[in-house]
Amino acid sequence: MSFSTSVPQNETFILQKLISIRERLTALKQDRSTYFKTSDVNSFYEQTVEEVRKINIIRKDPSLHDEQNRVDVVLDDVFQLLSLFFLTVGSRSAPATYASLITVKRLLDHLKESRIYSNADLTPIEERLEEIKGIVDRDAVSESSELIQLIRAKIDVCEHELAELKESLSVISPDLLPTLQRLVSIRRQILSIGSKPKFSISELKVLQEELRHIESTRVDGNFLSPDGNIPDGQNVVNGLLEECHDLLNDFIAREDLVGPALHPIYEQLTEMKNQLDSLMLTHKWTLRETDLYNFQQKLQVIDDKRVNGVFLDEEGNVPAGQTILLYLLRRCYALIYRLLVSSEPVSEALIPIQNQLSTVRRCLLEVKRMGGLSSARELYPYQMKLASIDNLRSDGKFMIGSSIPEGQGLLNALLAECFDLCHELRVEMEENDE
Repeated sequence: MSFSTSVPQNETFILQKLISIRERLTALKQDRSTYFKTSDVNSFYEQTVEEVRKINIIRKDPSLHDEQNRVDVVLDDVFQLLSLFFLTVGSRSAPATYASLITVKRLLDHLKESRIYSNADLTPIEERLEEIKGIVDRDAVSESSELIQLIRAKIDVCEHELAELKESLSVISPDLLPTLQRLVSIRRQILSIGSKPKFSISELKVLQEELRHIESTRVDGNFLSPDGNIPDGQNVVNGLLEECHDLLNDFIAREDLVGPALHPIYEQLTEMKNQLDSLMLTHKWTLRETDLYNFQQKLQVIDDKRVNGVFLDEEGNVPAGQTILLYLLRRCYALIYRLLVSSEPVSEALIPIQNQLSTVRRCLLEVKRMGGLSSARELYPYQMKLASIDNLRSDGKFMIGSSIPEGQGLLNALLAECFDLCHELRVEMEENDE
């Protein structure tokens, strides 16, 4: 597949239209004064699909099937934004999976490049791809064939890369996989500690002791299986063990592990990682899925600065700190992926109500766990809160103006569960009194 920096004359108007859509979506994304409406997102989506149809007509000649130019780059941006908008309004349709697929592809690329991973890294990705395939198969009839074709092509690419990664693990005996998984985890812990501007040597010493313990289980330099045989994959596991030791020694011996030329990138990645870590804690209250677009774009820009997998300085040299930067880059991608996966199928307009119901449910479950009510008066605050939320419904639906946002089923189920918990607590109290 070749990428052309020039855009053919017959695709110029398509490019202009896609840029216009991207600009309007970006402006809408930044507007915090109102909630997104499903109808608005669908309108942008239909306009984009119409441009895709035009591209397909222009490129129907087999010689143009692999054509890639700026039109495709902008189209990718638009679909990423649209995908995040669909997530924000609570839709879990095929278009909403696009952003996840982009992030999955980046994660797989980095795992393949690092060659340091275990089944624990691949299994969640495989499960997510199966989930996306199920969504796409379900929506194949109702969604545009152009989008379905595009998403299935991206799924195929991800599945092919995943199969390659699984194949490379197949050379390692099952007896060595637990040790491999533990060493992969230790390596990431070492990098997590070492990537901080200031870190405690004592934290690294704990991991160093664990490495020595793992090393002590070897016999004549080999890890043995329970039956005393030497399982396949010794080179991989021993190589990873030595790399962990080298990383530890580097971090313990040196204070400044990132070269001055890479400090700006290091600071950007550190800031993004801290922001994403904060979102992991507060996303149910503060995250608008479209906010992730900025993180994705910034990471992509940083990722694309690498030459043959490494960051270079202005003279073309390879400064120190490559491992730390790659760890931070991959960690940011992983955090975005987790935020996308944990996104609830509820429109942002209904998130405040969902958070209130979730809090009431948590409190009621805690009361039940602690032994129940001592008097009916303790139940009044919960009943009043549930009644006020119930009164927000019109004909059994939570309305925002004249629209019915996504997530009605989930909220109604949550409300019903809270009422049931109140009833159960009252019945238990009355039985105890009798």
